[in-house]
Amino acid sequence: MIKEIITPKLKNPIFIAAWPGMGEVAYRSVLFLREVMEFKMFAKLEAIDFFKPAAVFVKKGIIDMPALPAGFFYYAKGKKNSPDIILFLGEAQPPLEYAEALSLAIIDFVKKYNSKAIFTFAAKPEPIDHKGDSAVWFAATHNDIFKEFLGLNLKALNEGQISGLNGIILGIAKKKGLKGVCLLGEIPFYTVQIENPKASANILRIIDRYLKLNLNLAPLVERSKFVEEEIDKLITYLKGEMPAPSAASGPLPLNEEDLEKIKKDLATYTKLPQSARAKIDKMFKDSGKDLTKASKLKDELDHWNVYKEYEDRFLDLFRKKGKRKETH
Repeated sequence: MIKEIITPKLKNPIFIAAWPGMGEVAYRSVLFLREVMEFKMFAKLEAIDFFKPAAVFVKKGIIDMPALPAGFFYYAKGKKNSPDIILFLGEAQPPLEYAEALSLAIIDFVKKYNSKAIFTFAAKPEPIDHKGDSAVWFAATHNDIFKEFLGLNLKALNEGQISGLNGIILGIAKKKGLKGVCLLGEIPFYTVQIENPKASANILRIIDRYLKLNLNLAPLVERSKFVEEEIDKLITYLKGEMPAPSAASGPLPLNEEDLEKIKKDLATYTKLPQSARAKIDKMFKDSGKDLTKASKLKDELDHWNVYKEYEDRFLDLFRKKGKRKETH
């Protein structure tokens, strides 16, 4: 189920895990860490036992089975005072009946590397404005680590629940003897289906301070401003001539159709961090030399929701291969 490509030598690594969820807060936070630090993939989780197809794909009249979601483990060696880190990025959350078994498999795997601490991230929908301040909440598995994070001036989640794998894996980790914390970034309740880089940046500031990673969060800050401006424009458009909501007036309610339009428009105007664009360019060059690498390139484009932007260039890889064959 978990296939190791290499076995890195790590010293008591911190484990950080994420899956897609509300506001893409957890997934985008860990994706950012992977992009800006020197992480290398070393294992793959093939979760065939936890995902079952619910439909088939049809393209030009031809039916195909869908590819099942996977998960990938990455590692980075610590620099100066920072620890070694293992990252896990899951492509999708399985049905809840499989969440405990999947979490157990992951925790047992990272325990082989003597990992003793785990961090997860999540979104916390609140009645706040998308341009206002966004706080970070936390919950911990043990009292001692709870007190550590309480000293960071965060809001403690004293009551409630953390749904999905970003929460369940912490419960499993505690049973297996690992300490852990979930950091929850506030997002406006009317944007739960829209990427929220502000919440991701706020969470990563806490992780940066705690683990001494020396992160440059400027790309996330820039992206959050862009998203806020686009939401302003779209809300104004969707509500006619009404002004965009302010922190004083409170957010205007959006229905499902409004949210879908916002999501599509944001995807159209998505701006990539420079590090991500540079990586994609390199992957195009590598795929041009070895077409077997094109599937990983497609995954990367889908992760950033920019396949449409690169579609012609991507398809050209296959057209060029066909022309080369014709000349032989």
